[in-house]
Amino acid sequence: MTGACEGDNQSVSLDVLTKKMEEFAKERNWERFHSPRNLLLALVGEIGELSEIFQWKGEVPRGLPDWEEEEKVHLGEELSDVLLYLVRLSDICGVDLGKAALRKVELNALKYPVTLSKNSSNNASHSV
Repeated sequence: MTGACEGDNQSVSLDVLTKKMEEFAKERNWERFHSPRNLLLALVGEIGELSEIFQWKGEVPRGLPDWEEEEKVHLGEELSDVLLYLVRLSDICGVDLGKAALRKVELNALKYPVTLSKNSSNNASHSV
């Protein structure tokens, strides 16, 4: 799936995205609009747009083998919108998103130990 800049195979840190989003808002004098509430509502709107992509497709196999490249590019754009608003929201709220996510994974490991999850089909929700 395309979506990164041509020839760019590096992974991108949350810190880099945070700085880029801060600069982007500053350059446009949009900081005054970036309250937690406004960013959350924008994030919800983007999640709605992401949901629309899957709305009538039914279950989709991993890797999206039947999707056209144009659909995959569009998906990448909508996923990026969600990520960028989430990164901006966490920055404005003073939450270190990377650390919070790692902590949540650790908490989930305690809540859903491997020994109880291995052969259980009852645990279908797979909470995050």
